[in-house]
Amino acid sequence: MVVLGIDPGISNTGFGVVTRHGSQLLALDGGVIETNNSDPLETRLASIAARIERLIDEHEPDAMAIESIYFGKNVETAFLVGQARGAVVCAAGRADLTVSSYTPQQIKLAVCGSGGADKDQVQRMVAALLDLPGALPSDHAADALGVGICHINAAPLEARLAAVGGSAQ
Repeated sequence: MVVLGIDPGISNTGFGVVTRHGSQLLALDGGVIETNNSDPLETRLASIAARIERLIDEHEPDAMAIESIYFGKNVETAFLVGQARGAVVCAAGRADLTVSSYTPQQIKLAVCGSGGADKDQVQRMVAALLDLPGALPSDHAADALGVGICHINAAPLEARLAAVGGSAQ
């Protein structure tokens, strides 16, 4: 199974492509889609969607996993992240790719064993789980790879539950 993990954001959308070979998790790709703050919103969203479509074409993932929106104190930021998330989900829909959503706590629990892990701990554990040398390029890429890890670990349970008519989410 190949999973495209996404950490959505309007300025920086993290992406990570993760697969499993036997018991080993592997990172196939990872990075950040950056948009220019001076560009109109529609241009930024189109840029995100186009890059996601290219990643889907390049890696042919079996699924996409995306971090759900954490609603903090800044409502305007939450709306912008929601729009970026919509552009990503639209690109997945155009490719007929199934999308699963995970909360930050679910991702931290899957990667670190604690839903309250901090960003540095998540980055270190993602690097360790994927056997990556050195630091990851950004916390956005680390978060996206973490979303992919979360989905790869959850997918077998989801498949079994779906077969019996249930859901783990």
